Amino acid sequence: MRVRVARMLAWVVLPVELPLLVCLVAGVRIPATVLLGAELLVLAALVLEGWALRRLYAAGRRAGSGRREALRDGMRALVPVPVRRLLAHEIRALYSLALWVVRRRHAVPDGALAVPYTGPQTAMMYGLVFVSVIETVALALVIPWPVVHAVLLVVDVYGVLLVLALHAACVTRPHVIGADGSLRVRYGGLFDLVVPAAAVASARVDRRYPEGRLVQLSPDGVLDLAVGSQTTVTVELTAPVGFVRPLGKPGLARTVRFHADDPRAAVAALTRARTAPSPNPVPPA
Repeated sequence: MRVRVARMLAWVVLPVELPLLVCLVAGVRIPATVLLGAELLVLAALVLEGWALRRLYAAGRRAGSGRREALRDGMRALVPVPVRRLLAHEIRALYSLALWVVRRRHAVPDGALAVPYTGPQTAMMYGLVFVSVIETVALALVIPWPVVHAVLLVVDVYGVLLVLALHAACVTRPHVIGADGSLRVRYGGLFDLVVPAAAVASARVDRRYPEGRLVQLSPDGVLDLAVGSQTTVTVELTAPVGFVRPLGKPGLARTVRFHADDPRAAVAALTRARTAPSPNPVPPA
């Protein structure tokens, strides 16, 4: 029961503490009563979570786990998976923003083909940034209270930064087709699916317009990873391949549909890798 309460507090404390932390780092003056209330909430959460973690750690040790394993299992049981994954996504996005500035890409080995997919969303992303900047300026002119104005300014600027970071993550983390015919399908830091070369049965250019969420799995195992509500490449698999949704829910895909800015080049690379002769053919008996 107490572990469940501690997990619920993890959901509550994170949205409260993160904006305050950003404001403090930016030098915004926050009323003492607000800070005191937030710190008391955090302190209560830390005490309860520390107590719950101690019990989970002791239970793991009694079950025969090592110290590190017991501590790791306790943290996984205490902190909800979506909270851990959201924090990880945000960190990866901000790291990708740094990669974007220095014009580098993430995990594209030599000999592999990088497949960009940001075409359908680029205009929308920059439009969203423009609207956010206009909103920030408008609020700065309308709101008369200095504290509220400063807090909203920091939150709005951080929001613009995150939108840019999300787009940067998509630019610096393209799909990757390996020299051996393997396929890595990504969407920024939110989604990452690796398909071994042996699991790729066929690939074709196939433009579709699925509606709904970014990642969708149909009952028959068709996985759609749409960008700008469209996919352009369909890859049939020889066996189901496991993947993890952005918030941690697992799934199995038998067919993968994703968007590529140049679908013909992606399909040609996958087909060429599958049909290329073996570098070390077995001599006839």
